[in-house]
Amino acid sequence: MKNFIITILVLGLIGVGIYFLVKKLPTDVETTQPQNTEQTEETQNVVVDESKTVIGQSVEAREITAYHYLPTQAGGTGETEILFVGGIHGGYSWNTSLVAYEMMDYLETNPDIIPNNVKVTIVPVLNPDGLNKVVGTTTDADHFTKADVSSSQITLTSGRFNAHEVDLNRNFDCDWQPRGLWQTTSVSGGSKQFSEPESLAIKNYIETSKPDAVVVWYSAAGGVFSSSCGDGILAETSAITNAYAKASGYKEYASFDFYPTTGDMVNWLAKMKIPAISVLLTNHSDVEWEQNRKGMEALLKLYAN
Repeated sequence: MKNFIITILVLGLIGVGIYFLVKKLPTDVETTQPQNTEQTEETQNVVVDESKTVIGQSVEAREITAYHYLPTQAGGTGETEILFVGGIHGGYSWNTSLVAYEMMDYLETNPDIIPNNVKVTIVPVLNPDGLNKVVGTTTDADHFTKADVSSSQITLTSGRFNAHEVDLNRNFDCDWQPRGLWQTTSVSGGSKQFSEPESLAIKNYIETSKPDAVVVWYSAAGGVFSSSCGDGILAETSAITNAYAKASGYKEYASFDFYPTTGDMVNWLAKMKIPAISVLLTNHSDVEWEQNRKGMEALLKLYAN
């Protein structure tokens, strides 16, 4: 009888163990299944908050951010968007990012200058990897200064390109070629139009937000240049070229024709029927803020209701 009872107890314990093992098995199987690590292709236009949008990342995974400035008046709509872009040539034209920072600071302290119907968007650094080569930072909050800029001409030149050694202003869809010109130097335009994550990021943002006018800062020549892509200059492009040039004191040009350019950003915007201008600072070291402030304010007045 004693052996029988012991046998019953052992069998009972075995049964209980099997029960709990079977009950736990589905959970174990579920937690050890391979996780879905596939990333979605749509990484652009992530709204961080109402004031900024992460529109993409660079080759080296630095964020590219658009900052938005809305009217402060009651009932302000901000339905008309004016987009300003700096730093397409990264560290080679680092002063174009400083102009953008100056404008951001100015709008934060003088929000009332924004008309009731206008939204101002600023992308201060379109080529963060190229800027990082020259100033050692691309964090927008840092607002680097001239003291951070490398004095090496070799470094400055290398900062013109992204981490794939592509000139981003040769990577857009207007007369694109795999090799383009920068003055007399042959440069890469990428493997195809918008092959680079930086140019693709701004393309996606523009196609989504459909800005009413675009200003892109470059250096250096000292002038305001209209955009076109084989179909003449849009009447509105001529209007913003004239308004910005007249207010800023920069010389007005119908086109940039110092040497042939292919895959140019503002010319692609013209192809998209979006009024756009290139504003070239006079040199590579001065911000010329007062001139550009006056140009910016002239556009705000032009687009005000």
